[in-house]
Parts: sequence; C-alpha cells; structure tokens
Amino acid sequence: MTDLVLSESLAAARTRLAEALHAAGRPADAARLLAVSKTKPAAMIRQAWHLGQREFGENYVQEALDKQAELGDLDAIVWHFIGPLQSNKTREVAEHFAWVHSVDREKIARRLSDQRPEALGPLDICLQVNISDEASKSGITLDALPALAEAVQAMPRLRLRGLMAIPAPTEGPEAQRAPFARLREALENLREHFPEAPLDTLSMGMSDDLEAAVAEGATLVRLGTAIFGARTART
Repeated sequence: MTDLVLSESLAAARTRLAEALHAAGRPADAARLLAVSKTKPAAMIRQAWHLGQREFGENYVQEALDKQAELGDLDAIVWHFIGPLQSNKTREVAEHFAWVHSVDREKIARRLSDQRPEALGPLDICLQVNISDEASKSGITLDALPALAEAVQAMPRLRLRGLMAIPAPTEGPEAQRAPFARLREALENLREHFPEAPLDTLSMGMSDDLEAAVAEGATLVRLGTAIFGARTART
C-alpha cells in the first residue's frame, strides 16, 4: 500500500466513524479508531502515525514486540493487545502494552497484574465476552462476567476499563446491533456494581459492522482491513 492509498483509506475510515456517530446522535469524540495492524509491516504503522493515528491493535506478541522495537522513536504511540493471550506471554504484554482487550480468565488477569512494572502505571483492561456464545470463540459468558470483573477490580496494577466482544457475523443492521446492545447492557450493569471503576470503554465493531456498534455505544472501533487493506497471511 502506498502512502497515498493509506492516507485515503485512513481518511475514509475517519469519515465513516464520524458519519456513524452523527447518525447515532452521539458527540464527534465519543468513539475513536483503533487501527488493527496485525500482519502489517512496521513501515505501514509509521505511515499511519504520520497521518495522525496513535492507537494500534496487535494480536501476536512476538510480531508486536518486533514492531515496537522498530518504532521506538515514535512519540505518544499507544499499543493495544487484542488477541487471545496465553499464560507464557503475559509478561511481555504486561511490560510492553498500554491496553489488553482480551482478558477472559482470572489466571491471565492475575499474571498481568503481578508482572506489570509499577513504573508504567496500571494496565488498562477490557474483559472479553463471548457475546454470541460461540464454541470456537474466546471470551467469558455474561453470567460469569460479574465475578471476573470483581476479581480484576481488586488487582492493584490493573485498571478495569470496559468490555470487548467479537459477535458472530450476521446480516442486516438490526441483527448486527443485537449482540452489541447486550454488551452495552452488560457494561451498564457493571457500572452499577462497581461505581468506583472507570468503566468507560466498549471495544466493539470492526470493518463490517462499525455502524451497528457505534449505534449501540462503541467507544473503540477496531478497524484493520478498512485502513490497511486485506490481511497478509502469516509465515
């Protein structure tokens, strides 16, 4: 992808988000783009940074660490880990990311808290919910969510910010909105139980369902293909 094409696609993604927020009657700054840069080269992330993008989402720990090392000269870049997280990778994530969206087990959360360097401040956490109850998907059930939220809220080096979900693909805006509405309601319930927590984040919506997610209150929209083009196969 050339600099010009990336500039155009990022501008189009920003316009699309702005139009979705306007259609939903929400403030222009109520949601922001998370550029999902997995499998994309560091040079492309650098181009996006020069175009004003600051938040990037990665799924694979070693790939992300390599990019972070190459892009260490960039100021104010914010790294989000959004993929499934194994126990043997928690230290690297705790030490090198600002956000983790995919916490769905107390064991993983506890390791992240224990391994988070105190000098970095708390690690921002979203709990991943399996909102469509898919056997193949990661995420906690809605019934188990309050107990995990309570455990994470008590961990000293984590800051519980909200919820993340990847619903099953559906057709039509109403069908797309339904699981996002359930996630929004789950966050509202958590706010009632944990009024002291900064529960301000709904990480939901991707290239195919951004408008439905924004209509239901998304605050972080994860866009990969719409910004960087088709995903490159990992070797």
